[in-house]
Amino acid sequence: MPVAASAIYFLNLRGDVLINRLYRDDVGGNMVDAFRMHIMQTKELGTCPVRQIGGCSFFYMRVNNVYIVIVVSSNANVACAFKFVVEAVNLFKSYFGGAFDEDAIRNNFVLIYELLDEIMDFGYPQNLSPEILKLYITQEGVRSPFSSKTSEKPVPNATLQVTGAVGWRREGLVYKKNEVFLDIVESVNLLMSSKGSVLRCDVTGKVLMKCFLSGMPDLKLGLNDKIGLEKESQLKSRPTKSGKTIELDDVTFHQCVNLTRFNSEKTVSFVPPDGEFELMTYRITEGVNLPFRVLPTIKELGRTRMEVNVKVKSVFGAKMFALGVVVKIPVPKQTAKASFQVTSGRAKYNASIDCLVWKIRKFPGQTEPTLSAEVELISTIAEKKSWTRPPIQMEFQVPMFTASGLRVRFLKVWEKSGYNTVEWVRYITKAGSYEIRC
Repeated sequence: MPVAASAIYFLNLRGDVLINRLYRDDVGGNMVDAFRMHIMQTKELGTCPVRQIGGCSFFYMRVNNVYIVIVVSSNANVACAFKFVVEAVNLFKSYFGGAFDEDAIRNNFVLIYELLDEIMDFGYPQNLSPEILKLYITQEGVRSPFSSKTSEKPVPNATLQVTGAVGWRREGLVYKKNEVFLDIVESVNLLMSSKGSVLRCDVTGKVLMKCFLSGMPDLKLGLNDKIGLEKESQLKSRPTKSGKTIELDDVTFHQCVNLTRFNSEKTVSFVPPDGEFELMTYRITEGVNLPFRVLPTIKELGRTRMEVNVKVKSVFGAKMFALGVVVKIPVPKQTAKASFQVTSGRAKYNASIDCLVWKIRKFPGQTEPTLSAEVELISTIAEKKSWTRPPIQMEFQVPMFTASGLRVRFLKVWEKSGYNTVEWVRYITKAGSYEIRC
């Protein structure tokens, strides 16, 4: 269930009430005294942000020198309550020029009361979007003299925006050149054994968009995901010929996506916000295309020497390349120095992290550069402890490559004026936790 807050309090560090708003009559006005006595004075503020006293629950969060306390008398969604607090603080900051502290609250208490009446109704959270609220609450807050933000003019046509279904985009936008930028950014997480077998592997990705479109356009995005292609083949009564299909897990969408249409047609249809936003996130656990294979060989020659040989093979296409490749090969703490031979890039010993760091600025596809190193260790009199051999770690970025195989099949833009648009699509794969045991 949602929050159903009975009251909200804004307190300073001494426990004085700066502003409070009672939404229900199921709690008394002395609730703040219980918070001060049982939580603030007992110095238990940092232990748990949720406390139950008597028949009421207190959800509290500190922002600068202000405590925001929500009091509920029934079972409520704690995550929703804290999400409300975070969004409310962002809203106040947008009115106060980026500042939210005790002084900002004292200087703007009339505006805060007006906002509190709009963003919560009978204890239930409502619209907290600064863009929408500024359309009809046009009062400007008293801004801090240190704020560098300029005052934003309220947008006209407020009634249409408040009552319309599209609350994340205002009407009347005009661009000389209508463009859409779409980025698919993926992070590969890998744990591989020393023998080359994959122990754990998954890809987390997100679809980022930047839209500069006039009017109120309707966009439709097609991906090579399994569910969407199967639904499309059913609607067209013929099998799909789109090649490899991808099974997406844990998909979440931006609020602009029409979920009703997605559930029925399995298509991502939306009216985009203006500018940059995150359209969707996803995860993939099967059929991952690993961009790199690492083959390490580490030999301990007595107590004072080690031989390290590492081969890194790029599995992606020969016409592609990776940027900023860094291979971190762990060595014992008692390492004195190391000498290297590399076929590509540069290598050095970094004593602060106990690793041999191999950097390759530009790594072409279908190549196998190697590193050979002789490591000298300091001989110690104390009993030698066995070296745990931490895994090798990699950092990289591969443009125009997706480890999941996800591809944009089409991106269509409809707008009643019928203008032409330019669509740009880019793929980027980065290393998440990319580790190889040695």
